[in-house]
Amino acid sequence: MVEEISATELKAIMDNGDDIQLIDVRQPDEFAFCKIKGSKLIPLGEIPARMSEIDEKRITVIHCKMGGRSAKAIEFLKAAGFKGEVKNLRGGITAWSNEVDPKVPKY
Repeated sequence: MVEEISATELKAIMDNGDDIQLIDVRQPDEFAFCKIKGSKLIPLGEIPARMSEIDEKRITVIHCKMGGRSAKAIEFLKAAGFKGEVKNLRGGITAWSNEVDPKVPKY
């Protein structure tokens, strides 16, 4: 079971200044088109090789376009023994655009 966070909950945490890391698992062309400020790109296929870049001591929110690839990334991390707190952005960057920042383009 993957723990989820809504776009509005994530915005509140970010506005509060809490120490979170935002990982975007979309493809580089998607990231170039639109992104959530402060997010780090680690495409889904690179998660196994780059999981050491994700700090287990910080709360991690992983997102993609709609929430499917990010859920797969979280399942992989848990299976690989990742100890940190990880949440999936429910609805992905599309939900972020709908609920938080309409300036983020949808595709």
